[in-house]
Amino acid sequence: MIGIVILTFRSSDVIEACLDSLPFDTEPGLRVVLCDNASDDDTVGIIRTWAGTTGRNLEEHYVGSPKMRADTGPLTLLHTGGNLGFAGGVNIGLIHLLRDPDIDLFWILNPDCEVTPGAAAAYRERAAKAAPFALMGGRICYREAPGLIQSDGGRVYRWSGICSNINQNLMPDAAVFPPEESLDFISGANMVASRLFIERTGPMVEDYFLYYEEIDWASRRGDLPLLFCPEATVYHVGGTTIGTGSANRRPSPFANFFNYRNRMRYMWRFHRSRLPTAWALSMLRVGKLAAIGAWDEAWAAFAGLHGLPPPAGVRYVIAPVDHDRAFKLKDRTR
Repeated sequence: MIGIVILTFRSSDVIEACLDSLPFDTEPGLRVVLCDNASDDDTVGIIRTWAGTTGRNLEEHYVGSPKMRADTGPLTLLHTGGNLGFAGGVNIGLIHLLRDPDIDLFWILNPDCEVTPGAAAAYRERAAKAAPFALMGGRICYREAPGLIQSDGGRVYRWSGICSNINQNLMPDAAVFPPEESLDFISGANMVASRLFIERTGPMVEDYFLYYEEIDWASRRGDLPLLFCPEATVYHVGGTTIGTGSANRRPSPFANFFNYRNRMRYMWRFHRSRLPTAWALSMLRVGKLAAIGAWDEAWAAFAGLHGLPPPAGVRYVIAPVDHDRAFKLKDRTR
């Protein structure tokens, strides 16, 4: 059985379309857990309205409340109490769903994704035929340019920590699905984890706050393989709140700060001897941003790369009460 975890934060412009696309009526036993990271827009209100309009019973709980139950229904909204970052919010949903022994597939889905019909069934059927696995992904296409692929899984360059999405910006007819053994990670926007993997590896590491969580998770999988399910396609808007790069725009300063900072954290944990090379190659990219006049993006990347305080424009996106969690120094004990 499949359980879906959707982390929301300022998702009012996309969450309704995401919910509309979910296979409540065709996927038996489906459970959906929405984890809201203290959105300060109308995300929660839209979720409530959608549930009322569609006639679906929405259960709401505040994390840590003694009234919070484990045996919630098909649609649950968990209020996390703050901006816990990507892994922090998703982990709450995973831990909640793990209490249901009937769920063996845990689908992590971005709120700005729309699921195609049959995607859930394709994941379920692929898992049923496969040997034990860690993570499974499907094709992600850009919502704003539906003909273009965003990701068919990803690879990490061992000397730089720089990640690439396979087949990005190709038309589907021109793309060849990658061999599963060539994958290094599955995009966290559309990622299915097996129960065995979560119980063996544990939840995602939370101190990245944003970016590299799924890459770190995949790197801890041991001998469990990554799978790819071509029929499980979703359409992804991408960067609606934080300005992640898309088919026609550069990543924002906010996205660059966390990407460059977390690249160094990842390399420290998994390829420590290659940190100098990773730093030098990242600096080349910072220089390219500066050369084209993208000063804000370049400075944010430089600050993240060197563990400096974030620029004002980056701090502004995160509420002051959550600054310590988002911008804390690297924990080198891990």
